Amino acid sequence: MTLLVAFAGLLGLAIGSFLNVVVHRVPLGLSVVAPASRCPGCEQEISARDNVPVLSWLLLRGRCRNCSAPISIRYPAVELLTGVLFAAVAWNVGLTWALPAYLYLAAIAVALAAIDLDVRRLPDQIVLPSYAVALALLGVASVGTGDWWAMVRALVGGLALLVGYFVLFVAKPGGMGFGDVKLAGVLGLYLGWLGWSELAVGAFLAFLLGGVVSIALMLTRRAGRKSRIPFGPYMLAGAVTAVFVGGTVAQWYLGLFGLGTV
Repeated sequence: MTLLVAFAGLLGLAIGSFLNVVVHRVPLGLSVVAPASRCPGCEQEISARDNVPVLSWLLLRGRCRNCSAPISIRYPAVELLTGVLFAAVAWNVGLTWALPAYLYLAAIAVALAAIDLDVRRLPDQIVLPSYAVALALLGVASVGTGDWWAMVRALVGGLALLVGYFVLFVAKPGGMGFGDVKLAGVLGLYLGWLGWSELAVGAFLAFLLGGVVSIALMLTRRAGRKSRIPFGPYMLAGAVTAVFVGGTVAQWYLGLFGLGTV
């Protein structure tokens, strides 16, 4: 298990480096493959030795080797967060058929949250293909484990969150973007595959986290009642949290009423 977690963490660091490219280029409609990454200050192509996740930023002290332009701390932060999430997913899921599916979820969670915070948008270029990827990877996991009921739950969960968010979108115009609706279906697939408890906890946590942060921003006067706050990061944070502790939280909550989990 230790080797698996370590390998997943290193893989996550490398994927995180690529996600930085995705976060920057996808909202601009640019290719994530070419051209090679360059310093926005001097336009010099970044060499391989200066493109090592996290380590290069530390060694360069957050500045370009050629022109000394500052390099945002977000770059190593995205790499480190992805590495930690990959390691955590590997530890939680183990070397199972479901591991690739939830590593993919961790990757898009980081990318989409960063993009939504930047441009208040969840790009279709990432969200829509994620339906096909989720169905394929979760389908393989169901074949590998022989648990077809998990795939049924995934489909029901995806549809439930998609419809639920669509109803909220129609009922309260401006309350959330349609990108949130489309993302809800993807998250419902992943949470539903794990279980009804994870689905319920993940859906609830999105609104809890969003509400708590919104209140905090208003109390500190960093936002007002009419401020538009991206909801995608809270949806993603709630879903990822539920992957790890959804079953435990549901068991604890229902235990308060003398009930069992499903």
